[in-house]
Amino acid sequence: MAEENITAEALDALAARLDEVEVYLHLGEKRERAVELERQSAQPGFWDDAEHARAIMAELSAARDDVKAVEDARAELADARAALELAGEMGGDPEAADLVAEAASTAEILGRSIDQLELTSWFTGEFDHGDAIVAIKPGQGGLEAQDWTFMLFKMYMKYCARHGWKVTVNDCPAAEQIGIDRATFTVEGKDAFGMLRAEAGVHRLVRISPTDAKKRRQTTFAGVEVIPVLPDDIDIEIAPDDIRVDVYHASGPGGQGVNTTDSAVRVTHLPTGIVVTCQNERSQIQNKAACMQILKARLYELELQKREDKLDEIRGPKTEIGFGNQIRSYVLYPYQMVKDLRTGVETGNVDAVLEEGDLDPFIIGYHRWATSEEVS
Repeated sequence: MAEENITAEALDALAARLDEVEVYLHLGEKRERAVELERQSAQPGFWDDAEHARAIMAELSAARDDVKAVEDARAELADARAALELAGEMGGDPEAADLVAEAASTAEILGRSIDQLELTSWFTGEFDHGDAIVAIKPGQGGLEAQDWTFMLFKMYMKYCARHGWKVTVNDCPAAEQIGIDRATFTVEGKDAFGMLRAEAGVHRLVRISPTDAKKRRQTTFAGVEVIPVLPDDIDIEIAPDDIRVDVYHASGPGGQGVNTTDSAVRVTHLPTGIVVTCQNERSQIQNKAACMQILKARLYELELQKREDKLDEIRGPKTEIGFGNQIRSYVLYPYQMVKDLRTGVETGNVDAVLEEGDLDPFIIGYHRWATSEEVS
């Protein structure tokens, strides 16, 4: 909403959106719940059960964050209204234009804040507010697909950094000639799984091939999988005889060694054939623990699929990573455009998306579209 002249009607529209968000977030209940949780945390012996105490404090922190976010948004709305009203009272005074510009700037910031609040209000899944495990793997396109996988990996690193999320790269081995063989990383932060599940699916790249001496146009694909990090209260039992653990030498993107010992770990779940690798940590024990966390999340997902036949609740339907199955296209030649084929959201600023990780318009657009599809 970057406008030189903001109107009272536009501010009314933002206020209406904010009212809806407050209802969706059950903010009155959260205020009461925060008071109750604060009372509990002040009781003697609260920390005797450390695990229960941590869960209470996490819930309290989340409730406080939601309340503060809405209160901050209402303060921004009040500031914009005050600036606009004062500008109207000043008539033709030259300083009135500055006040209108100030109101417009505040309204733009408010609009982005409400976008984020709307997202939070739409996240009603069991794991939406928690952490995520993201896996990227090359599809059709040969060497180009491995390079495309690396480009997507870097794009998501930038996106996570923009949101202040903590990222742990579990596995990212270099391909033999260009790019990477695959990437798996864990993202820790508020609403990480809810946000990133919008990215699950096939991503298509069209460009002039950097590996083709004749400079021909190349179309290539990579697949993105997003699954939740399971909370501690969900325990998936894995029999020791059901897994095979292999240890090998680690390597990173570009061919450099991640460390100098044979600490990388590959865990194979024999009954399902699921394979998980991790080489980020310095010790075999740490890498095995990371592999088991990812394996448990995938087995949980598999169990949901068997029980409910609703795989797309977690990561979207399984499709071949190739033609006709893409959720988003990134075109670098003969023109420049990134377009989400589900929502129609598009931009010509390809560098902002790939180089700066500016994915919010696509992710917010996806959740707005998905919510409207559910309602209809």
